[in-house]
Order: sequence, then C-alpha cells, then structure tokens
Amino acid sequence: MERIGFLSFGHWGPGPGSRTRTAGDALLQAIDLAVAAEELGVNGAFFRVHHFARQQASPFPLLSAIGARTSRIEIGTGVIDMRYENPLYMAEDAAAADLISGGRLQLGISRGSPEPVRDGAAVFGHRPQPGETDADMARRHTAVFRKAISGAGVADADPRYAGGATGLLPVQPQSPGLAERIWWGAGSRKTAVWAAELGMNLMSSTLLTEDTGVPFHELQAEQIRLFRDAWSAEGHSHMPRVSVSRSVLPIVDGEDSRYFAGSALRDGRDQVGVIDGLTARFGKSYVGAPDVLAEELAADTAVQAADTLLLTVPNQLGVEFNAKLLGNIARYIAPALGWSPARS
Repeated sequence: MERIGFLSFGHWGPGPGSRTRTAGDALLQAIDLAVAAEELGVNGAFFRVHHFARQQASPFPLLSAIGARTSRIEIGTGVIDMRYENPLYMAEDAAAADLISGGRLQLGISRGSPEPVRDGAAVFGHRPQPGETDADMARRHTAVFRKAISGAGVADADPRYAGGATGLLPVQPQSPGLAERIWWGAGSRKTAVWAAELGMNLMSSTLLTEDTGVPFHELQAEQIRLFRDAWSAEGHSHMPRVSVSRSVLPIVDGEDSRYFAGSALRDGRDQVGVIDGLTARFGKSYVGAPDVLAEELAADTAVQAADTLLLTVPNQLGVEFNAKLLGNIARYIAPALGWSPARS
C-alpha cells in the first residue's frame, strides 16, 4: 500500500446533525479537509461527481481551488460521468486545473452510476448516436477527451486568424503528463481489461456489477489481476496505478462510538443486490477498534493488490471530525499495511 487518500461524496443538506448544510459549506469544507489531509501526510483528495443531487457536481473549480491551497497532495475525482461531458471543454478545464496544481491531477472517469433523473445527459445536450447505448456514448466522449489532452489536433486551423497555420490545431492549454493520469472506474472484470488495453489506470469502488459467489475482496482482487495482465500484454510504456475504495471507520473515542458502533454489525459483511438490472456484490464496511481493522484490511486481498486505498469519509460530519478520522487511520491502521506518510 503506497498511498492513501480520502474520497468525499460531497453531500450537503439541512438534516439533523449535518455540519454541511449548504453547497457552499460542502465546497469550502472540501478545500479545508484537503489542506488538513496534506498536513497529515495523506496522499490524495478525491471527490465524487453526481448531477441533479445535493452533492458536488462541477469538479474543476473545486480541484483548482485545492490545487492553489496545497502543494503535494494528489487531487482527483471518483468518478466523472462521461455521458454528461463536452470532451473538448473538459480537456481545457482539466489541463488548467492540472497546471494550477503543478501536475497533481488524477482524474477518475467512467460511464456513470444510477441518477435521480431520467435521461440526464440528454438534458445536458448529449444523446447517443444511432445504434449507440449510453455506455457507448460515454466511451466515445472518453476517446475524444483523451485525444485532446494528448496534444493531438482536433480542429481545422483557419490560416487567416492562426498566423498562417494550417492543419489540425489542439485545444489549449495542454498539461504534459496528464494523459497518463486518467483512471477508469470499472464495475466489472471485463471493463477493467478494456481500460488496461487503452492504457488507463484502474479505479475500483466498493461494488462490482457481477457476482461469482466469492467474497467481494477476492472478486475485486481477480479484477485487479486481470487488469495487470492485460496491461502487460499491451506493453504500455508507463506503469499502471490501481485504487480501491473502502469505508474504514475506527472507533477510538465516545464520539466515534455514537456515530458508528451501530453499523459495525449491520455493515460488517458483503451484500448482494441489483443495480441497473445487474446482480451486484457490495463490499463490507470496516468498523471497530484500530488494531482489529488493521488485521482485517491486511487480509483484504484487493487492498493488498492495489497501490492506492481511497477512504470514503462522512463529509457531513464536518472538517474537524473527518480530519480526526483520517489522522486515526494514518496513525493506527495504515502503517500496518506498509504505508508511511508523505512529507514535503
């Protein structure tokens, strides 16, 4: 385990006990938590992107602000729904955010997840072409985006206004190296292999849209193995990255116990359900004493196979609580997995 980061879903609302009551609270607290995480030596600050919900929806202003306030921590998404994106505009935004941060952007992208509206991407102006599915459209947008951030020309130059230039011009700005820091959020073994073949890093969450009857961590470890095998077979020139997400909630004081003791039994095992019409296996949460959690995570074969562990945080409990939670993981749990804090 080389790196740990936090993954915030960015929830906000006026519910009982919420310390993140408005969209402004969610954004400003996200910046403060990233600053606090960097001070702890945590390696990454990642944010979920979800439209038409009280969550963070437009990542690049947030990532740019964090990039300007920090100097070391990786900043990224988990994940951007590519059905919604204008890929060339996204390429400009991503390059600008990466330049502001000094090359620390790690963008997780994917086909997206179930949402609270029907045909949300169409409302944004994006519809599948004849014969395409929503997933096909997301992959088409991804191909154009990745081409654009690689520096390839995408639009015919007009010599009258391009200083006499002809041929295809790339979007600007460009940020060297960004193309190797794109991750695909894969929900199955098949999509992990596809991502590897194209040279994208693997981001695997707490659910897989398939079930073979084995424990979640074993199925996810198989997904990682297949990804690495496919990467090696393609002969890509750069090394792949792999992240997995886990809910890790150490109980070290009375406040932690009030919030999480009840979920230790309820969420302490895998679950199987249906999502988007597919049978899915959901990974368990890790809740309890730090030494017990360290042993359990050491036995999690997918955590051991990945180089990055993303820790989902209960962001509505506020910056102070989540900084304490990350600090407890960094002090008492992560070192047992082979991790050591990053320092400037």
